[in-house]
Amino acid sequence: MALSCSSNRRITPTFYIPITVKNIPLIVLLIMLSSINLQAQIPVGIKLQTGDMIFQDLDCGPLCDAIEQVTKSYDGKHFSHIGLVSVQHSGIFIIEAIGKEVQLTPLKKFTNRTTNPMLVGRVKKQYTRIAAKAVKYALAEKGVPYDDAFLYNNKKYYCSELLYDAFKKANRGKDFFVLEPMTFKQPGSNQFFPVWVAYYEKLGISIPEAEPGINPGGISTSSKIEILTP
Repeated sequence: MALSCSSNRRITPTFYIPITVKNIPLIVLLIMLSSINLQAQIPVGIKLQTGDMIFQDLDCGPLCDAIEQVTKSYDGKHFSHIGLVSVQHSGIFIIEAIGKEVQLTPLKKFTNRTTNPMLVGRVKKQYTRIAAKAVKYALAEKGVPYDDAFLYNNKKYYCSELLYDAFKKANRGKDFFVLEPMTFKQPGSNQFFPVWVAYYEKLGISIPEAEPGINPGGISTSSKIEILTP
């Protein structure tokens, strides 16, 4: 398996519509369509709960392309990021390791990162209490640096690593999700993807081939969760 956890900086083109009496209906329609587009990214009819997991395909370029070639995910889909839902009095937030650190992100900001459809995973009923405890653990990790080297247990977190540790802690120190040996090699070859060679050369460390890791795709196929459908 290869792990994935990437942010995607997208430049959205802008355009200007002069506001006149005649085109006010058009402007209102565009605003409505924009709102519908944002809501449509998460399947309609799903009410998010604390402890849910949202899987994203961020289309982050060559790194994500390399990841997707060696990563198995639910229903053959591609995921490069995952966040943990926290429903609070002031709204719905996503606990995630992205950018520079573990952070709490408003749901709208989280969904605005991509136009690709998202999937929502929820632990099976017997694990509900574990999920609630995992959220508390993850919240306490806000500010922990992002793990751009993807090395387990180095006091940093990449996205799925945060969830792995949170659920393990909530499960009394026992694995809830599973770590597997990572691979950064092209399928059917003993050669590393060039993009990973360049990535780790820039970091100044060796490629952590076969080191333990976890990715959003692996979590999406866990027997302990269900992928929600409307």
